[in-house]
Amino acid sequence: MKILFSVLSLALLTSCVSTESTLKNVDNTAIRPSIKDKAYVITEYATDNKYGYDQDYPINIGFIHEKQEDINIQYYFNGLEGPNGEKISYKKVDTCCPFPSKNSLMGAGTVGIYEVMFEGSSKKITLYFNIYEKGKILCPKGFSIKKKVVSTN
Repeated sequence: MKILFSVLSLALLTSCVSTESTLKNVDNTAIRPSIKDKAYVITEYATDNKYGYDQDYPINIGFIHEKQEDINIQYYFNGLEGPNGEKISYKKVDTCCPFPSKNSLMGAGTVGIYEVMFEGSSKKITLYFNIYEKGKILCPKGFSIKKKVVSTN
């Protein structure tokens, strides 16, 4: 019975996946930023308004194992702040948009949908993340790169 369920689940998942990826900003040569103080050291701003805000232009933080998604998303947000230095809160609310991927055991990846809020605001922003493919990790429009606090002794 378990084998039948597994086969049916795999068939259902792969039948929903297009044979071509709709992702527009995959770059297999991209290098993930270094990590300092549990945050990605993000150095560049996105010039494309769709970066992170469109399911076809997600923030590609792959190739990472699915079990590492939470910590890598945390590193990403720890490297950012609101446009005026506001603290950021976020939560994963859904997944969508299956696409073929050689970097997944199932042969398909999905895009994670995250709801983001800035401290002092009730406005919610939706960002899309892809953990299966690589791309340049940038600061999306409407956010700023976190300024590092330098201690003086």
